[in-house]
Amino acid sequence: MNKHIARKRFGQNFLIDAQVIADIVAAVAPQCGDCVVEIGPGLGALTDPLLKRLDRLHVVEIDRDIIVRLRQRYSPDKLIIHEGDALVFDFSALADSSGGGLHIVGNLPYNISTPLLFHLAACADCVADMHFMLQKEVVERMVAEPGTSDFGRLSVMLQYRFIMDCLIDVPPESFAPAPKVDSAFVRLIPRPPEELSARDEAQFAALVSAAFAQRRKMLRNNLKGILGDSGFEELGIAPTARAEELSVADYIRMANALVVQ
Repeated sequence: MNKHIARKRFGQNFLIDAQVIADIVAAVAPQCGDCVVEIGPGLGALTDPLLKRLDRLHVVEIDRDIIVRLRQRYSPDKLIIHEGDALVFDFSALADSSGGGLHIVGNLPYNISTPLLFHLAACADCVADMHFMLQKEVVERMVAEPGTSDFGRLSVMLQYRFIMDCLIDVPPESFAPAPKVDSAFVRLIPRPPEELSARDEAQFAALVSAAFAQRRKMLRNNLKGILGDSGFEELGIAPTARAEELSVADYIRMANALVVQ
């Protein structure tokens, strides 16, 4: 077949560094019976080594040209291709059919990484672990500490749901075409249900979104009409604080205080 040309609209930057690929597969540590889903298999840099360790592999791919290549290259009983957009794909359906937790892996398109992470967080209860290549800046926001400029809505929402570790820093030359940014490989492990202490997770998500809507403003202003000064006082939180100064636990306490008993 003709050489595939990376498509900008799909955010395609294909991994070509053999050592990085080996390090990623070692970190994922797939076992033959695992139900593994690769998002955006591309030209097979991770697909090949994963399939050597697995009975079968599920992949989610939107690019029809790549799907044709995958079908020509792999047996359908080894590689199960789900054609479509990962942003709307029902990952929980695969977990239901497998009877176990999903192991999700991928070199994620940077242009959709944040909404895709939120989509995946919504099905965290059917996931065993997730390993992703992402723009390093996004990973830094994911694992950021309160009080830093990187700490934001993404930090709070993902840290509530997952235990996360940045495993590998990856330079632009590890990809073709080379992106203009550094990348990083991160592991996300869902927290057990007993650690998810928000009484109403929709209320929690709405509160966090409102708090970070205008980062430079005080919480008193961003949460006006949601939580008054007396409410802040009861919780021991300064209404003059800014959103990034609070911890995940603080947001849980605020959200729980708003839930009608």
